[in-house]
Amino acid sequence: MMLNKRKLGSLLSLCDATNEDLLFGLEHVRGISVNKIFIPTKANMEGVSLEPYLIVRPDEFAYVTVTSRNGEKISIARNASKDTYICSSSYNVFKINRNDEILPEYLSILFERAEFDRYARYNSWGSARETFDWQTFCDYEIELPPISIQQKYVDIYKAIHKNQQCYESGLNDLKLTCDAYIENLRHSMVSEEIGNYIVRKNDKNIDNKIKTVLGLSTSKQFRVPQSRVNKKDLGGYKIVNPLEFAFVPTTDTWKVLAFAINIYNDPIVVSPIYEVFSVCTEKLLPEYLALWLSRDEFDRYARFHSWGSARENFSWDAMCEVRIPIPDIDVQHSIVDIYKAYNIRKEINEKLKAQLKDICPILIK
Repeated sequence: MMLNKRKLGSLLSLCDATNEDLLFGLEHVRGISVNKIFIPTKANMEGVSLEPYLIVRPDEFAYVTVTSRNGEKISIARNASKDTYICSSSYNVFKINRNDEILPEYLSILFERAEFDRYARYNSWGSARETFDWQTFCDYEIELPPISIQQKYVDIYKAIHKNQQCYESGLNDLKLTCDAYIENLRHSMVSEEIGNYIVRKNDKNIDNKIKTVLGLSTSKQFRVPQSRVNKKDLGGYKIVNPLEFAFVPTTDTWKVLAFAINIYNDPIVVSPIYEVFSVCTEKLLPEYLALWLSRDEFDRYARFHSWGSARENFSWDAMCEVRIPIPDIDVQHSIVDIYKAYNIRKEINEKLKAQLKDICPILIK
């Protein structure tokens, strides 16, 4: 198969059309994520003029020139919708001017590869902020198969992506079922303080036998600690046994309550500043409690009931005062089973997304 070696600059051209006539409003403003998709902007748009915003029409591309502090990736995306977007004038918007040589979808696959992220980061320059400029972007060299072959690769990618989206749609339905079940309990039952069913723990790793030390994330999971830890000296760390909880009392840093349940088969240790507790499993399932504490509503509750001057804390006493409906243990099991099914499917969906990313370099090669 003959491959045509070309530089991106010979296939693309910048688009400088702005929203000067204000044809597009706030609902059309988009940012770009590191996942290579357009997303609703997270910026505060109050009082911001939309006149200088750049127009991104269907099948046009845009990228954020700043690559520093961006997870070693470049934020770039194709407008795969039928709608027109507008984006910040600090972005570069471009389109394909040689449709006889490259398909927009095929170019998207090229940008999805980790290889392109590495190229963009390596060729970014600056002091306070490193940027990947348009000229360097245009110097990127690619090898192009015929349009017919590109279309075959695009069709493969679309088929896999469609399967993943169908799976994700079913995942959302399962989550909705679980949430509806919980809301029904909240309105049909009298809530009780969980302090009657949880026990504060302060077991220390005195003999230094447990070497698995973990921190907590805002996604309600244990993770590798972000700070350096001396694993030879973990005697002061608190032990979290399987199905026990740990949470960070400080809430003003992340604006949510960082907590997790130990779903592993073995005990772990966490920072001594964390609160650790177990649950009376005869009346309250740990997984059922974890489900309640994972809700956005509870994050708002924890922030509202946090107090302090330099740092706001959600105390142990405040945790004990949390009230939730506690149905029969069999009902809790049913809800937990739905939630477990949701989490299993969620993990599978993430694997499908990862495979979708992995297929891009395979198709190109």
